Amino acid sequence: MLDFSGVTFIVTLINIGILYFILRAILFKPVTKFMEGRTKKIADNIEQAERDKNQAKALLRQHEEKLGEAREEAELILKNARESAREQAGRIIADGEAQAEAIVTNARRQIEVERNTAMVAFKAEAAALVLSAAGRLLRREVTQEDSRNQAVMLLRELEKNP
Repeated sequence: MLDFSGVTFIVTLINIGILYFILRAILFKPVTKFMEGRTKKIADNIEQAERDKNQAKALLRQHEEKLGEAREEAELILKNARESAREQAGRIIADGEAQAEAIVTNARRQIEVERNTAMVAFKAEAAALVLSAAGRLLRREVTQEDSRNQAVMLLRELEKNP
């Protein structure tokens, strides 16, 4: 069966020691080095991800600020456009009212001029009719002096009672 002798024990210990050093040189160091490299790579990736995350947050804040500024600028542009439209509408209305007032004033003046012209023509016709009627009534010829006196008298009467 199994026989445990001191020499076998020592040889086994030496074999185990040699195997340990060989495995350590061939297997443990590369595996340890690989694991350390992998750990470092993972740590670097995590660190890079944190930097990218922080950079993305900063970019997001910048874009939100720019978007806010753009909204404010758009609101300001709209406000200015509305104010400009109101001012322009006010000017257009004021110009229209002024033109309408000018047209009404001109029409009134024209009516007054036509009225005065018609009045003068009417007065002249009325004077001629009166003179003609007076001449027929008197059956005589009215002199120019009589016509003038009658016309002046008639005009005075008409001026008193328009």
